[in-house]
Amino acid sequence: MVLKTFGWSFAVTALGLVAAILFGGWTAFGIVAILSILEISLSFDNAVVNAGILKKMNAFWQKIFLTVGILIAVFGMRLVFPVVIVALSAQLGPIEAVKLAFDDKDQYQQLVTDAHPSIAAFGGMFLLMIFLDFVFEEREIKWLTWIERPLSKLGKVDMLSVCVALIVLLIASVTVGANAHQHGGLHVDKAETVLLAGIGGLITYMIVGGLSGYFEDKLEEDEEREHEEEEKAARAGKPRTAVAMAGKAAFFMFLYLEVLDASFSFDGVIGAFAITNDIVLMALGLGIGAMYVRSLTVYLVRQGTLDEYVYLEHGAHYAIGALAALLLITIQYEINEIITGLIGVVLIGASFWSSVRRNKAIAAAGGTPEKTEVSSGV
Repeated sequence: MVLKTFGWSFAVTALGLVAAILFGGWTAFGIVAILSILEISLSFDNAVVNAGILKKMNAFWQKIFLTVGILIAVFGMRLVFPVVIVALSAQLGPIEAVKLAFDDKDQYQQLVTDAHPSIAAFGGMFLLMIFLDFVFEEREIKWLTWIERPLSKLGKVDMLSVCVALIVLLIASVTVGANAHQHGGLHVDKAETVLLAGIGGLITYMIVGGLSGYFEDKLEEDEEREHEEEEKAARAGKPRTAVAMAGKAAFFMFLYLEVLDASFSFDGVIGAFAITNDIVLMALGLGIGAMYVRSLTVYLVRQGTLDEYVYLEHGAHYAIGALAALLLITIQYEINEIITGLIGVVLIGASFWSSVRRNKAIAAAGGTPEKTEVSSGV
């Protein structure tokens, strides 16, 4: 099972490390290895959240996620995305941006760093909305009940998550503007950039998440009527509605997964510049890490890990909330990538430990874990 799921990741790791040695020797080998570990540590929560979505999709779309999805993740976000940032921020053509990445690595790094506020605002708002919609939703199983119970009651207020996100964005942009004013008005348009980028992240979430949620709901409704409609559709010689809706639902869920992955990759791409400004080594290292995140996602789905350890999804969403906060904070202040990675690992580790305790408590009571809520002591 492990070899079948992680086989491609192992192969890509071997090829990537060999390519690194051929490209820059053992120093490049070490850099690529470090970048791979960085990407995995920063994106483990991404894998858990992805698994929660991917388990609703059939085998075909899971394969699409591992093939087309990984091409988008590795080549799109880890290689093309930094070049696009430079092209847009420096108003260069794509060819000139690529030349700059190879010929003047320091200038290339500086341009990406200058674009960080807009990247962080966009990604931070997208991830913040994911977290808010999770904690404001009423759930049968709760992890941190003292937080989740009152928040789920508040969540009955329409558009509350959007209001909270906009308030956070407004505070972030005002803080940036005030700081720029205190420093002699330098980068006075930074506040406007943060505001517009944050609104862009919010709109993206609402469009992609809204469409995927809509088609998912429609699919569930059609599945409830599937038995009654099957005979009628067969007599008419037409395909069942549920099949068509499954395709649409899966497509928009796949699209949602890719945007989610892009938001998670922002901090990894920016953090990679603390280790190297070589675009080739960066793509190799982050690409290897992205492969493991993909494989880990499928492993969690096939093993039914989220069903067995029910608090993992909670921990991952809390890690998303922490990452969203950190991205918004890094607009103004620098935070070490190790801190970013450790917060996610600690939260997911705590949720796993709570899940184990829950399962043991249920087993001791002679119950079944699927529908039993056990209050966590975390």
